[in-house]
Amino acid sequence: MASEHEGVKATAEGGALSVRIATSIGAFTRSEWDQLAGTSRVESGTPYNPFVSFDFLNILEESGCAVRGTGWQGHHLRLEAADGRLLGAVACYAKSHSQGEYVFDHGWADAFERAGGSYYPKLQAAVPFTPATGPRLLIARGEDTAAVKSALSQGLKQVALQLGVSSAHVTFAEDGDMTALAGAGFLRRTDQQFHFHNEGYSTYDDFLATLASRKRKALKKERREALTAGIEIDRLTGGDLTESAWDDFFTFYMDTGGRKWGRPYLNRKFFSMIGERMSQDVLLVMARRDGRYVAGAINFIGSDTLYGRNWGCIEEHPYLHFEVCYHQAIDFAIERGLKVVEAGAQGEHKLARGYLPVTTQSAHFIVHEGLRKAVADYLKRERREVERMGEYLEEHGPFRKGELQVNEPPSSNIDL
Repeated sequence: MASEHEGVKATAEGGALSVRIATSIGAFTRSEWDQLAGTSRVESGTPYNPFVSFDFLNILEESGCAVRGTGWQGHHLRLEAADGRLLGAVACYAKSHSQGEYVFDHGWADAFERAGGSYYPKLQAAVPFTPATGPRLLIARGEDTAAVKSALSQGLKQVALQLGVSSAHVTFAEDGDMTALAGAGFLRRTDQQFHFHNEGYSTYDDFLATLASRKRKALKKERREALTAGIEIDRLTGGDLTESAWDDFFTFYMDTGGRKWGRPYLNRKFFSMIGERMSQDVLLVMARRDGRYVAGAINFIGSDTLYGRNWGCIEEHPYLHFEVCYHQAIDFAIERGLKVVEAGAQGEHKLARGYLPVTTQSAHFIVHEGLRKAVADYLKRERREVERMGEYLEEHGPFRKGELQVNEPPSSNIDL
């Protein structure tokens, strides 16, 4: 078991509760983690999110992707009753930078350091390298949800104060978590993503029938032209995820990621471990030409949501990025009866492909009073702008009359 140290005391209904800090997910047993809502596929009645599963978070650490050396030192909160019973947890990291988060606070860091402060280290309650909304305040089944979430929120705030860090951030949080965090004094931040919503479609053509005629014709043409170079599409999941397939995908990931980011976040070991332990939660969409794979995208499968993550290629073909990342994801979601496709960060270009704007949320506790006030003022303006843009994009979606002219990004985007 990884080392732990005694943390702070948090108070919830029923008395004082202990909050301890674990330096790795491995400090929890699998059975402990799997009793937390949303973390286990076998749990009934609660939507399963693969990114908060024991395997996913543990693999990030075991593979060396999210560890001290990469600036992600585990500081996971463990909330216990007086008898040692696990009540809740927060996957959390002490960060020495702001990379791999997708909620950008570089400007806050620069302003604070110009004023003589030290922004790093900070605490980040998040799934590393994963801009997907999910549970962040994890509650053990059968516990008082409101009381435990309140204790976890207060505990995270008190840990930040006790450790002497500048701030604590909870990114891509769900509504219920945001309510508890606001009650603990965290600031609310919003942003936008684009998601496809499956309205009970039986086929992709059923979805197309809901679009304006011109949009429908454009997507049909786009899908045909994506395959004109003799390209065929394979969907790999479960036992089809061979090491050879991972070798090919990793080549795409490194080539595209190197050009976009300079140094991609995930290593080859990570993908092998995902294939070994989470093969039923993974969908690789691979494009094949002349007998070899030339592009691909990785998706993760939840109980009701398909999460698009990374894309890469070694050959450029018109519209192939859209086919592999967006159209194939919709096909798969309809076939599996999944309710939502989350297409990751970035992209008004997704709007024309049937992905509508959705507001994402994060919560931020800033220790320094002056910086906290400045950030709060900024976030008020930013929330208004996000809301205004969301309304505008919604009006110009493919399901209604109107056009939205946007610049489509190059097909080398690593994030979907």
